[in-house]
Amino acid sequence: MSVVRNIVASWRRPRAAMRALLAVGQREDRALVYLMLACFLIFVAQWPRLSREAYLDPEIPLEARLGAALMGWMFLAPLFFYGMAALSHLASRGFGGTGTWYGARLALFWALLAVSPVWLLHGLVAGFIGAGPALGVVATVLSVAFLAIWLLSLAEAEGFGRA
Repeated sequence: MSVVRNIVASWRRPRAAMRALLAVGQREDRALVYLMLACFLIFVAQWPRLSREAYLDPEIPLEARLGAALMGWMFLAPLFFYGMAALSHLASRGFGGTGTWYGARLALFWALLAVSPVWLLHGLVAGFIGAGPALGVVATVLSVAFLAIWLLSLAEAEGFGRA
């Protein structure tokens, strides 16, 4: 299945989508690509907001803001997400999870990629409308969707709810 179809499937049935991704086998290269693609899309989603901030406060130029966002999302965030996946696996083990480290990583990295369209919308709203109720609604949808897809995918990867 293509990545776009898997993203749509993750919004409809996250556990089934994760089951299909896990059925491919342990592919560390694929998990890393999911993470890097998600981080890149989140970085791109920041551009409208950063442009707006640079226009409103020209003391820090747009190039400096973009450079900082690039460093954060493409070099530091992946390290953070690897640590977060490890902690989620350890926590799942504490509750009786039987999955693998790879499954926990895949669940988190895939959830980040699955909500990337909402990240792009969030960036557009932040850049063109700015702070306000619309940005709050999009941020809430983003947070709830990410947590739902991640936790349901993690539950599937760790073996919770299987017969």
